[in-house]
Amino acid sequence: MSDYIKLYQEATDQGLVRNVAEILEEGAIVILPTDSVYSLACDIQNERALEKMARLKGLKLKEAEFSIICENLSQLSDYCKPINNQIFKLLKKNLPGPFTFILEANNNIPKIFKKNKKTVGIRIPDNNITRQIVGELGRAVIVTSVKDDDEILEYTTDPELIYEQYEKQVDMVVDGGLGHIKPSTVVDCSSGGVEIIREGIGELKL
Repeated sequence: MSDYIKLYQEATDQGLVRNVAEILEEGAIVILPTDSVYSLACDIQNERALEKMARLKGLKLKEAEFSIICENLSQLSDYCKPINNQIFKLLKKNLPGPFTFILEANNNIPKIFKKNKKTVGIRIPDNNITRQIVGELGRAVIVTSVKDDDEILEYTTDPELIYEQYEKQVDMVVDGGLGHIKPSTVVDCSSGGVEIIREGIGELKL
């Protein structure tokens, strides 16, 4: 049975934030709120947790197209190759926000995924809860959207229903209020240009 805790964006409980970061560090799979849909998350440095999360999605780790959540823009350099001024300005204008930016990965990323992964999806959500948890952990978390089994609704928005669905599969669900039906907008900047490859909740400011 997984834990269920409630956190508020306006006044996050630092003790609970620390607890979430600690169990992530120990290898837990945690469901976190974002500024779009809820996401499964694990510590970027915990290989066993990564493999477990891939299994939850019915994938092998080397097949998984997971994204990572950073606390802020300065953390990007830990996982991405240097970006040009145009792309940096674009990121600064739109983040934190409901976007996944695909950037060129540096050597840290292929090690995590055990394959020659050249790009990585980066998120800095406009959600204080998750950004504070990542800040407390001190490094990025790997994430993937929580999908719904319903044929009509692709994503579950209610954290209590998410808990019912996942209580035996994950270690904790963090309730940060209702999520959105639509996922993040995916923007490919990996070749130095800008291409929207999935329209989501975010409207890109150029």
